[in-house]
Amino acid sequence: MKTRITELFGIEHPIIQGGMHYVGFAELAAAVSNAGGLGIITGLTQKTPGDLAKEIARCHEMTDKPFGVNLTFLPIVNAPDYPGYISAIIDGGIKIVETAGRNPQEYLPRLQAAGVKVIHKCTSVRHSLKAEKIGCDAVSVDGFECGGHPGEDDIPNMILLPRAAEELKIPFVASGGMADARSLVAALALGAEGMNMGTRFIATREAPVHENVKQAIVAASELDTRLVMRPLRNTERVLNNPAVERLLEKEATLGKKITFEDIIEEVAGVYPRVMTEGETNTGVWSCGMVAGLIHDIPTCQELISRIMSDAEALIRQRLTGLLQ
Repeated sequence: MKTRITELFGIEHPIIQGGMHYVGFAELAAAVSNAGGLGIITGLTQKTPGDLAKEIARCHEMTDKPFGVNLTFLPIVNAPDYPGYISAIIDGGIKIVETAGRNPQEYLPRLQAAGVKVIHKCTSVRHSLKAEKIGCDAVSVDGFECGGHPGEDDIPNMILLPRAAEELKIPFVASGGMADARSLVAALALGAEGMNMGTRFIATREAPVHENVKQAIVAASELDTRLVMRPLRNTERVLNNPAVERLLEKEATLGKKITFEDIIEEVAGVYPRVMTEGETNTGVWSCGMVAGLIHDIPTCQELISRIMSDAEALIRQRLTGLLQ
């Protein structure tokens, strides 16, 4: 299947693995890329630029296919060493970067001068247009269904994707709620050039996370996520658990008076304990509503091959058949 995204990134299938904290390590990125998609290493999971350089080198040893690095620009005072991380990306021969969070404009010239293609994650049409204007090569349009941060507009992909298609000139992929061939074909029909999957790739054999995390996703339904930190305008969709219930109770009690310090126990430093040690109830962790469509833990090769063969069948048989 050829789309503007496969052509832009030099990949076989229009499927991208999203950058995920303490999930996007070399093992997963290489497995996705070897299966014909675009694997992504999560830059800020690596504590220093030097650590990222080592992770990139490790991934090069596992695949000769294109893979990228996610770099999330955080709205905090003591920012990470972004110039250092960008040096590691460029020196490591990376030609694709997924940016997220704040506007990446100040970092684009250096990336582009090194021949790096940039796909920016956006949760609204207006932000997507801004990404296009500042020179991003593509956009990952993230609907309200997504795990992690869906923004504050609450627009689901059935509306957001066709609106993006009406406005954008650069190619975009659908993110949020993507899990299988139906997701891909629907995304293409709505104007996207492919799809980005996060939660679905956590529940794969190669995802270097604890088995408890994978089983929690398989066991969950589409009703088992919650939105937290809405009063702080830092909304995050997470899998429900006792820590999430505690956090929501604090939000209900404190209302607009709530501060980050009030919920730090449930939020700060949680990911290593969840993803590495399997303590899935210890705090809040991102998960999409798409968990309701995840019923197994395949290899990345099995998953991507299944998606592509089922997508072809959907297009050639079901959709074409409706016209005859």
